[in-house]
Amino acid sequence: MSLILVTGGCGFIGRHVVEALVRGGARVRVLDVGDPAGLPAGVEIHRASILDAARLAEAMRGAAIVHHVAGISHFWTRRRADLAQVNARGTAMVLEAAAAARVRRVVHCSSATVLRTAGIGAGAPLHDLAEVETMPGPYTRSKREAEATALAAAEAGLDVVIASPTVPIGARDANRTPPAAMLAQFLDGGAPAFLDCTLNLVGVRDVAAGMLLAAEHGRRGARYVLDGEDVRLSDLLGRLERLSGRRMPRLALPGAAARAVAALAEWTADHVTGRPPVATREGVRLALGEARVGDSKARDELGYRPAPIDGPLAEAVRWLMAEPSAPCGAPAPRPSAKVA
Repeated sequence: MSLILVTGGCGFIGRHVVEALVRGGARVRVLDVGDPAGLPAGVEIHRASILDAARLAEAMRGAAIVHHVAGISHFWTRRRADLAQVNARGTAMVLEAAAAARVRRVVHCSSATVLRTAGIGAGAPLHDLAEVETMPGPYTRSKREAEATALAAAEAGLDVVIASPTVPIGARDANRTPPAAMLAQFLDGGAPAFLDCTLNLVGVRDVAAGMLLAAEHGRRGARYVLDGEDVRLSDLLGRLERLSGRRMPRLALPGAAARAVAALAEWTADHVTGRPPVATREGVRLALGEARVGDSKARDELGYRPAPIDGPLAEAVRWLMAEPSAPCGAPAPRPSAKVA
């Protein structure tokens, strides 16, 4: 039985990838500095960072397939350089270690925000994407750089496939990635207004299933958008109100006001509280982009079939309401600490 390594297997998407692999009968190894509590029995745990070259090489040993999911998933960190360090340099280290270990295939978990920013389709070649410097913030810059590294590795001969989720939601998002933080703010009454943008929501289990399909059927160097359902935020708030019984905000902010709120929130987070802001400038810029990035490639080539979003949304709401003491946003991990 082939061994499969999941970097970041204790995180939100990574944990669901691990569970899907175990259900399919795979031998699974996890590389993560996060808490492995709740992972399926029999999973081999390596408690280390992807930035630790020796431990990374050790975790790669004997692996046939690598699902690279480790990274900082937040738009805000106290030290912005951590995003480039973990997401971009960490990806380069994973790919180098995979090549040295003669891994058969790497599935790199990117982000559809890279494409959303450019306003182009998922099949666009790398040179058609916006340059790193033109990305709307440090998170998208780091993910764009990581994707460039992955595509360059594929061109150099490493079998790398890219999976680009849109906005994953579901239960057990303990790190409070931006989608969970957004839902929690609305459910907790911490957001008196909203920016009425369109989000493409996808269930996290569908993302995990799509990554397994990419490992099995994807083409080397191809990018597959793992999308779900386009939902207007005003419609999402109506669904949240029905699911939770809690009143949602009615005031829609214009773009200029949303930008001002985000700028003030980030300044306060940076210089006063040290806690994640209620909104970020990068998040607002992405929301105002309104670019549609999904295409049929994942469906046509992988057999990807996401379920309606109602089920994952209900699961996310139930889980968040059962965790009332949890913060709406978690500080992004430092490279020496949690990176998945």
